[in-house]
Amino acid sequence: MLVSAKEMLNKAKAGHYAVGQFNINNLEWTKAILLTAQECNSPVILGVSEGAGKYMCGYKTIVGMVNGMIEELGITVPVALHLDHGSYEGAMKCIKAGFSSVMFDGSHYPIEENIAKTTELVKLTNELGLSLEAEVGAIGGEEDGVVGTGECADPNECKMIADLGVTMLAAGIGNIHGKYPANWAGLSFETLAAVSEKTGDMPLVLHGGTGIPADMIKKAISLGVSKINVNTECQLAFQEATRKYIEAGKDLEGKGFDPRKLLAPGFEAIKATVKEKMELFGSVGMA
Repeated sequence: MLVSAKEMLNKAKAGHYAVGQFNINNLEWTKAILLTAQECNSPVILGVSEGAGKYMCGYKTIVGMVNGMIEELGITVPVALHLDHGSYEGAMKCIKAGFSSVMFDGSHYPIEENIAKTTELVKLTNELGLSLEAEVGAIGGEEDGVVGTGECADPNECKMIADLGVTMLAAGIGNIHGKYPANWAGLSFETLAAVSEKTGDMPLVLHGGTGIPADMIKKAISLGVSKINVNTECQLAFQEATRKYIEAGKDLEGKGFDPRKLLAPGFEAIKATVKEKMELFGSVGMA
C-alpha cells in the first residue's frame, strides 16, 4: 500500500539520513527500484514527472502498475508515489488518480502566487493524508522543457513557504538536473545552512542528485537534506548496460532479441545504481 512521504522524511531528518526519490519511466524502472528498496530494507519514493506520466499513459495507469507490483512482489517497505515538479493542474490530477504525494513547483511564479496556490494544496493534501513538496528558487538544468540555471533560493522566502505547512521543501542551492557541466560551482552550503536555520524541522529536498560528489551529498544531509532525487544516473546506467549487450551481439544469439532478455542487463544496472545511492544516503535498514 502506498504511503505519504511525511513519516519517512521526518524519521530521515531526525536520523540524519536521506530517502531517495528515484524517478520511474516504465515497468523495468519501477520493478528494479521496488525490489532494491525491499532488498535494502529502505523506504523509497517513486518520482513521476509530468512528461513521464504522459509517456506511461497517464497517472491512473501508473497507480495501477505500482499498486499491483507492491502486492505481487510482496513489498513491505514504505513506498510513496510522488509527482515530481508538478504544475497545479498536474498535482490535482495525481491526487485524483491515487498518488500518495505530490510536488507543486510554483518556483517560477511570483512568491505571492506560489504562496496562494501552495496554501490551497496544503489544505487539500492535509485533508487526504498526502504529503506535499514545494519549491523555492529554480533548480538548474532542464526538466520537462523548463530550463533553470541553478540559482539559490532566498531563505526568507523558504521560511514563508515552509510556514504554510508543506511536508518538505525543495530549495535551489546551485543544484541542476541532468549532467553537471565542467565549470559547475558546486552546492552552496551557505544557502543550505541559512535555509535550514529558517525552516527548522522541515525536511529539505535536493533535486538533481546525479553527479553530485559523495562528500557533498553527505554534507548536504548533515545540513538537513532528507530527500534526494535521482533520475539521470539510472538512465545512464540503463543505457550503458543495454549498449554493451547489443555491441556484444547478444541480441543476435538465440532468443537474445526477446525484450525480457534485451532489457535485463539495463534492469540489473538500475538495481545496482539504486542500491549504491541508498547506501550513500544512509537509508539502508531504515524501513
